Amino acid sequence: MNKSTPSIRVRSLRALAAITLAALSLTTGANAVAADLVFAISEGSSGGTDHGRVIAKYQGLAQVLGKAIGQKVNVVFVREFKFLEDGLQKNIYDLAMARPSDYPARGMRDYGYQYVASAKPEGRCLIIVPKDAPIERLDQIKGKRIALPSPAAYMTKFCTAMLRSEGIDVEKETVTRVREQGAVPFFLNNRFADVGGVASYSGVAKRLEQDNMRILHASIPQPYFPMVASSKLKPEQVKAMQGALAQMESTAEGRKVLATIGIEGFDTGTEQRLKELLGWLGQ
Repeated sequence: MNKSTPSIRVRSLRALAAITLAALSLTTGANAVAADLVFAISEGSSGGTDHGRVIAKYQGLAQVLGKAIGQKVNVVFVREFKFLEDGLQKNIYDLAMARPSDYPARGMRDYGYQYVASAKPEGRCLIIVPKDAPIERLDQIKGKRIALPSPAAYMTKFCTAMLRSEGIDVEKETVTRVREQGAVPFFLNNRFADVGGVASYSGVAKRLEQDNMRILHASIPQPYFPMVASSKLKPEQVKAMQGALAQMESTAEGRKVLATIGIEGFDTGTEQRLKELLGWLGQ
């Protein structure tokens, strides 16, 4: 490595420091910005996303939240999961909306965050096979080759939990690992695997027909893209934000913001299931 080029670790630490300083400047600076809130957005492994695009994408939502509680809300893009976890653990973020869903769930369980809402529609693990595959029932995948991303991937954990609840232990099956969900149809169509697991909200799920795939089984729904709030926010503030989020589907302006984000609306009734998510995943 060129000594003049910072290592990935160093760049990561610098980025976290920048986020921390930005958060502190918003919460401890001059009176004009003393009440500003830091709203962290994590879109998972969206490698091509940049900070400017995320701010533009979620600015309308930040304005909805800010208007509901009479404070300015500033969007901060958090690309790396480590920064997301660190920020939640250190309570840097006043609000956080993140996928995968286990990060907000840990924010609630481990770091004192409050539930606000989750996105519509909810997420499911889809077990898919080629259209001409002889497999017709989920129990028939035992002994077959299952294509899944790495064990650390959220959707792998999601699909593993679902299969476990259906009596199929992934640890005892032959699993073909793919680098990303987008590769699953390729592996199935080329007979490198017999069955695969993908997220219902993934790009793959939107292309099943053209990829010659069919859904063998869909899991129970689980909260998707949850939003949580720091314990620093008062319960009445959280309630006001929930009311504003729930109303977005009923106005033209709100629907425009939702379309920009790429969701159908917000569900404020998934708190208990988000609390139970980590246990279901085995975390």
